[in-house]
Amino acid sequence: MSNNIRLLVGLANPGQEYARTRHNAGAWVVEELARVHNVTLRPDPKYFGLTGRITTNGQDLRLLIPTTFMNLSGKSVAALANFFQFKPEEILVAHDELDLPPGVAKFKKGGGHGGHNGLRDIISKMGNNKDFYRLRIAIGHPGDKNKVAGYVLGKAPAKEQELIDAAVDESVRCIDLLLKDGLTKAQNRLHSFKAE
Repeated sequence: MSNNIRLLVGLANPGQEYARTRHNAGAWVVEELARVHNVTLRPDPKYFGLTGRITTNGQDLRLLIPTTFMNLSGKSVAALANFFQFKPEEILVAHDELDLPPGVAKFKKGGGHGGHNGLRDIISKMGNNKDFYRLRIAIGHPGDKNKVAGYVLGKAPAKEQELIDAAVDESVRCIDLLLKDGLTKAQNRLHSFKAE
């Protein structure tokens, strides 16, 4: 086994009004992976989220979409990680990324929260350990930091949404590659992808 990811988290805000907003791009990855593997995500109050379980490349992978609000994501992640004794470096968190244009996605390991409230809370609830993997689903930037809150909580126009969906789709394929062949191979493939 080339790496040891045992938990995939997709960040989102709960509720129908947020379902298709840009801030929920991380959750779309988990939803798509569950769909591909024919798994239903079910609410689990113990972990404050929707959970599921898949086996891919002979590896058991738990899926989690916190149903807390974004800035409390760590409560859900820590509850599940602590119960199963997952270390931060066994966790992959998919989240929306403002600093890249729609149609792009990137893997990285470790790093700060870059102002992302979901990541900030996860880092804090994991004892300030930043060593988890990230899958950054690009949503673009409104061009003005004062407009960020409205932008991430808004829906992308159809063309942009298509680009984001294509990047989500490719990310799901690359998660399989990540589990099978490790970070470098997965990065090589995903980082050369650009939806048109």
